[in-house]
Amino acid sequence: MPMKRTISGMIGAGSLAHNRRDFIAENVDPNRVHLNICYQNENLKEVYKELFDDSVERYNVGKRKDRQITNYYEKIRQGKQEKLFHEVIFQIGNCEDMAVGTPEGELAVKVLDEYVKDFEKRNPTLHVFSCYLHQDEATPHLHIDFVPYVTGWKGKGMDTRVSLKQALKSLGFQGGNKHDTELNQWINHEKEVLAEIARQHGIELEQKGTHEEHLDVYNFKKKERKKEVQALEQEKEYLTVENEGLIAQIAEARADIKHLEADKEQAVKEKEVAMKRAKKAEEDLHSLEERREKLQPVMDNVSKEIKEYGTVKTLLPEAGALERAATYRDKKIKPLFTQMKNKIAAMAAQVKELTKEVEKWKHKYQETKQAYNRVQRELDTVREEKQQLSEKKQQLQDVSDRYDRVVRVLGENIVEDVVQQDIQEQKALEEKRQMEQMPKGSIHERLAWGARKSEMENQQRKKNKTKNRGMER
Repeated sequence: MPMKRTISGMIGAGSLAHNRRDFIAENVDPNRVHLNICYQNENLKEVYKELFDDSVERYNVGKRKDRQITNYYEKIRQGKQEKLFHEVIFQIGNCEDMAVGTPEGELAVKVLDEYVKDFEKRNPTLHVFSCYLHQDEATPHLHIDFVPYVTGWKGKGMDTRVSLKQALKSLGFQGGNKHDTELNQWINHEKEVLAEIARQHGIELEQKGTHEEHLDVYNFKKKERKKEVQALEQEKEYLTVENEGLIAQIAEARADIKHLEADKEQAVKEKEVAMKRAKKAEEDLHSLEERREKLQPVMDNVSKEIKEYGTVKTLLPEAGALERAATYRDKKIKPLFTQMKNKIAAMAAQVKELTKEVEKWKHKYQETKQAYNRVQRELDTVREEKQQLSEKKQQLQDVSDRYDRVVRVLGENIVEDVVQQDIQEQKALEEKRQMEQMPKGSIHERLAWGARKSEMENQQRKKNKTKNRGMER
């Protein structure tokens, strides 16, 4: 008899660092990390260059500089229309019936592995740049991160661009109401593909809410409770995945804080080293200055004696009574002057060398001082960044606390209804604003807009007229 299991497919948080296991979150078993399977791990910025650089170049031809796109990755990252990438998570069963390390869990891994290998073949407009099968959490599951894009676009903008809606439309998913979007249709289709592969391995999709024959009151209530339990289990699975994403984001933030603390410690150490080097350079410079000061009087005296003829004269040896002038010059005067010349040259060379050494140490001292100042500035920057992160973390925590308080007071259903109502109101206001604004296209588009607006105004007048008649009665 085939086993029955649920199949989950949902939107993920898109924490790439968590998927790569750059850090270990609380719900991850470190001893099982090596069992994870990496199918794809590309640099997202490089993927954007590969997919869109040619299109950007074509788009910029003939455009003014202020309208050219310099970095498409940053344009999407800072924009609000599209996300840089999307993530979907697929899972079979739950931690109770398909847990990791069990035969059922191994079967789930086998099915998911077979499913993911044809993913890009089925979805050519979804470029997968990161894909992992995790076996170090409670239940085996897939994280698939992709960039949705469309080529040959004839509308406004680049001919190859990021677009989830158009990418899924090109795959045949047209979308309907707000609960039947292209994304929902596509995820349901992928779940069917996964269910078919699971059936080939003896796993039947567990259907919920199927029609059954009339039951007595007790069995009916029992069956209804069972349905509620199944619905709660499904909700639990969704919340578990969502919780994993939140845990990953929290762990990522903590990892960033740890990195900042490590950078701070390193900066403090570098500061201490720089201060020691600066102190050593200052001491060496002071020592050289002292040596120079000691030698300077000697050199001054030598220079003075050379300049003063009388001093040189006293150094000259006396000539003999019968000694010839040539002999006196060659035997006594020349050797004496040669000796004096050599000594003076040697002392001058020493002074010159000492001067160079002093200048070199002065230069080293200045470099060390500049390095110290640079390290000090970097340390100040790290402190500012840490303070900003702390403030941002506190703000996020405050928002989270307020949201939890609102949910606790009003109830999750009421909060969700209010959020959806606000979304619909904003959407209606935006549609109304767009309708009231005359398009800048051709005269035919303007005439069509005028006709639609006139029709809407006539309908509104009829409604008001009917309402007034009702009030008069």
